[in-house]
Amino acid sequence: MIMIDTDVIIEIVDKESVKGEELMNRIINSGETYFTSSINFHELMYGIHKYSKDKEQIHGIPVINYTKEDANLSSNLEIFAENNGKAVPRMDAMIASVAINNNSNLLTLDNHFKIFTEVGLKLFD
Repeated sequence: MIMIDTDVIIEIVDKESVKGEELMNRIINSGETYFTSSINFHELMYGIHKYSKDKEQIHGIPVINYTKEDANLSSNLEIFAENNGKAVPRMDAMIASVAINNNSNLLTLDNHFKIFTEVGLKLFD
């Protein structure tokens, strides 16, 4: 399974983005199922509401909810990153926890997720 990060979804729905088209082709060619998290969905909806974009483009993507187990793991991930001198945004620790707990590969354009590969996060290559 592939969990898609917010930055990737933004690229994909941008009809003028060559990078978005390439990312979508990678997802399709993998043959794997895909989803995003409720955290990512929040980020997307925030942008849509703030900038009055067309929300129909993102409503078709499956969404997995952030759970109590994810909250427990994400707090540990955040502390792990801080203890290694690589503090990351709290929401990104939360996103990583959903990917780990759902045994999914995270497709992201953000390099700061790499710290979590030391503790179980798998990145989609």
